[in-house]
Amino acid sequence: MLHVIRAQHVDEYRVHVWFNDGTDGEIDLAGKLSGPIFAPLRDVDYFQQFRLEGHTLAWENGADFAPEYLFGLVESASKSTAS
Repeated sequence: MLHVIRAQHVDEYRVHVWFNDGTDGEIDLAGKLSGPIFAPLRDVDYFQQFRLEGHTLAWENGADFAPEYLFGLVESASKSTAS
């Protein structure tokens, strides 16, 4: 089962995440904050207040991202930088 084991805010809506399988990378969640649950996260100060909960990134308002989704973003980002 995939887990986020560490996360560090980089800037704006970018976060570096580390997974339990040894994969890590930087992701930009700016374009992923649509819908009412993510509305508070559009405030960068609030966005930075994430924590690890349930093996993924979560916020006080109940917003979170599945670790598999974040993993896919890391893989996509690494493929686009390799091209």
